[in-house]
Parts: sequence; C-alpha cells; structure tokens
Amino acid sequence: MAMAQGRGSAAQGFALGFLVLCLLLGADTAGAATYNVDWSFAAGSWPSRKTFRAGDVLVFSYNPIVHNVVAVDAGGYNSCRGSGATHTYTSGSDRVTLVPGTNYFICSLSGHCGLGMKMAVTAN
Repeated sequence: MAMAQGRGSAAQGFALGFLVLCLLLGADTAGAATYNVDWSFAAGSWPSRKTFRAGDVLVFSYNPIVHNVVAVDAGGYNSCRGSGATHTYTSGSDRVTLVPGTNYFICSLSGHCGLGMKMAVTAN
C-alpha cells in the first residue's frame, strides 16, 4: 500500500513541477507588448525613446496597394534593397514578433525606403 501511495506522490510532484515550468516559460511571453506602427515615410523616428523586448509584437498599418513591409538584414536596411530579406508582408495590417537584437524593416516599393520609409528596432 505504501508503495502505491509513493508512486502517486511522485506523479503529483511531476505534474506540479511541469505546471510551474509551463507558467514560468509563459510568463515572459505573457509580458510581451503590442505596438501599433503607422508605417509611413516618417517611420524611422518611431522607435526612438521606446524600449522593446524580444517577443514584443509590432503591428504595421498601411495601405497595401502602395506599400509593403520587408524584414531585412543590416545590409538590406543600409542599401534600401530587399537583399537578406527574411519575410515580405503585404496585408496592410501585419503582426511581426521581434527577435533579440536589431530588427530591420523597409518598404521595397517605388524607392520608398530611400525616402525614409525604413525602421530599425532593437529588442533586448
């Protein structure tokens, strides 16, 4: 009888430990913030004086007929080219989750990036 009780206690302990682990892992995601980005020619200054964390979500709002959002690497950002593009968004209401480090975005249409439609967001 004591052995059966011991096994039940171990299973309960495991279940409790698993629950605590899930809660701890979810705590960081639960604290993620959502930011609405007015994706326009003045977007480059938008991130200033804001603090971002990995897991935060940017929601880019724009007219998809005349703009897009392209996630690029530093080279693509500096050259205003889609080189190093990791994803192109075209819905006009795109949700992008920030990864650790600097996240770069440009509009690749009609020279818009060269006119200032680009943004670098650093997430800690």
